[in-house]
Amino acid sequence: MKPLHCSHGHENPPNSRFCLHCGEKLEQASNSKIESGLTLAGRYRIVRELGHGGFGRTYLAQDLNRFGEACVLKEFAPQVQGTFALQKASELFEREAGVLYKLKHPQIPEFRELLRVKQQGEGRLFLVQDYIAGQTCRAILEARRSQGLGFNETEILKLLRQILPVLDYIHSLGVIHRDISPENIIIRQKDGLPVLIDFGGVKQIATTVASQVMASSPVTATRLGKVGYAPHEQMQGGIISASSDLYALGATVLVLLTGKEPSELIDPHTLTWFRSRHFSAIPLSPTLSRILEQLLEPHPQDRPQSANQVLQALTSQSPQIAYSPPPPPSPQTQATVAVAPAWIAPTPPSPPAPVAPKSAPSGNNNAALGWLGKLILALVFILAAGGFGWWAGNLWIESQLRSEQRGATPTVEDFENPVISPEDDDEPEPSSDFSPEERQRKQTLRQLRMNLGINYDFYVSLVDEAFWNEYPAQRGVPLSTDPEDVRLREAWDRIAANLLTQIEQLDLSRQAKQQLGSYDESDRDRWKVSVNRLRVSSRALYDLADAQFFRIFPKQEGETGPEFLDQPMGQIWQATVVDTVKALQSRKALERIVFEPGDTGTQMSGTLQPGEGKAFTAELGADQLIDVELSSDTNALLSIYSPTGNTIFLEDSRQHSFSGELPESGFYEFVVVSDADEPIDYQLDLTVDNSPESDISVDQGIEE
Repeated sequence: MKPLHCSHGHENPPNSRFCLHCGEKLEQASNSKIESGLTLAGRYRIVRELGHGGFGRTYLAQDLNRFGEACVLKEFAPQVQGTFALQKASELFEREAGVLYKLKHPQIPEFRELLRVKQQGEGRLFLVQDYIAGQTCRAILEARRSQGLGFNETEILKLLRQILPVLDYIHSLGVIHRDISPENIIIRQKDGLPVLIDFGGVKQIATTVASQVMASSPVTATRLGKVGYAPHEQMQGGIISASSDLYALGATVLVLLTGKEPSELIDPHTLTWFRSRHFSAIPLSPTLSRILEQLLEPHPQDRPQSANQVLQALTSQSPQIAYSPPPPPSPQTQATVAVAPAWIAPTPPSPPAPVAPKSAPSGNNNAALGWLGKLILALVFILAAGGFGWWAGNLWIESQLRSEQRGATPTVEDFENPVISPEDDDEPEPSSDFSPEERQRKQTLRQLRMNLGINYDFYVSLVDEAFWNEYPAQRGVPLSTDPEDVRLREAWDRIAANLLTQIEQLDLSRQAKQQLGSYDESDRDRWKVSVNRLRVSSRALYDLADAQFFRIFPKQEGETGPEFLDQPMGQIWQATVVDTVKALQSRKALERIVFEPGDTGTQMSGTLQPGEGKAFTAELGADQLIDVELSSDTNALLSIYSPTGNTIFLEDSRQHSFSGELPESGFYEFVVVSDADEPIDYQLDLTVDNSPESDISVDQGIEE
């Protein structure tokens, strides 16, 4: 018999009822596996299976409507049969979709849609969500176990400070994760932040369907959570609360520290943790040791009642957690979905940070400090403040680390003399009504914005628009300094931090960023004239700019009409066009193809970075036959345009070949862009028949 695998890929002997590694209940997975290469709903191309368990299979896929962007399809296939069961499941998912959609946090995979497809006459139901490239804490631990190592206290403290604000966020929305474990925390590849995955709501719906649709069947509703990680009240009575998530987090931390599974750490007779034996076996500070004991208290009322309480205890002098009365236990609450791990070593973190809306009142601020002074100041706030205070300081430090990794090592002068000096900046000082943590995070964002050289007025309009899109009821309503607006101010700052980070990743030139907010139609006309002199059309220009822009702002794809150009986000796109024009003029993104007399073919090759592209132009004649072949990764897009633009042979196409007769004479354009996450190699082969002799030579300079 074949071995059984849980949803995390752990292998177990046949007929096992529970996973020997993580405790998940095992069911025989459906045999109807979807093969790689198949496209579902004309949009999602299956790349490979990531794992499977009792509730279905999980697949890595490409979203063809978003330049082949990676995503995860998690099939919902409870052990029930019949159309009615699937319909009931669909109804429950629809009912809980609001919970999935409202979870908007940079450390939670975003839920995209509920997908229904028919395959071989069978209806199938999938949850589609963002793919997170990274490595689970479980995978990291397993790799270290082979070397006799585990996680050290420094790593654990960093993990706790990064994951507790995420728990505080979901708990504030009434959502309980219910399945926290090393398998369900991914250390994200791009920034080293922990991402919380595999919320228990999906499995809860599966068991609800099983119990409602097959009430007379032997199917038993599974208690959510893994044995050893979930507390007694959750496993036995299905009672969940914020404290049950915190218990699971404590168990996760203890496993990562000791390298031992819960079954090795829990007394089988009393079901309590062997505290003195294992806590004393690892060198822990009194603060962390005391906090772990509090998290693992068997009775819910004896544990911390909020993630923020734990965060404050980590940053205070006393390890004792100040308790508030525990809230009443909540019923089973649905949450989000899982995402698949990938192998990657953890890297330094860069969480979102913040700045105040333009309408916010002002207070006092210190003068800009040097690199060393600001680093010390950020570290002081990391140690002294919880929540966003730590989050903001970490973002600032990470922004400097990213600069170092790009080869631009910051100096004292870089930070004493940012692109925009404090004297020339229009941003008011943070209000004295704000907490020290909020003032610090706003100062952090201000520093990052000035280092990027972004005008304050444009910055506010950009963040306001994104904030109003997420909170439509707040459109046009100024945020006050009152305590009741603290959550909205945090949300505004979170959005601001994300946008600043994205602009930084776009790597615009200083000139392009300084003009944000001032681009208009006359600029666009001037850019068209500039590239036309190079025998390049505005269509090819925009193909190259789009590849860069949509790589960083994928949700803006398709939004390039006149209304978009008038919006703040449209200004960022136009700044991308500015730099693309320069790349064409410098020949970095442009190559002229010249057929020597008697030649019928030529070949161009190179390497494209993520979001990078290159345009090739060749003067060809009407009625010539041409054969074009692009050899590259599937994440390369090919466009072919006629000289007047009246004929578009291919546009942003994954079809990499074309043969046909040319309709007119002039300069044809061949544009290759990458929407891959890694550098890709390409080779472009052009073959022409009846090639007339040409006296055109390779253009050595910029055409005026």
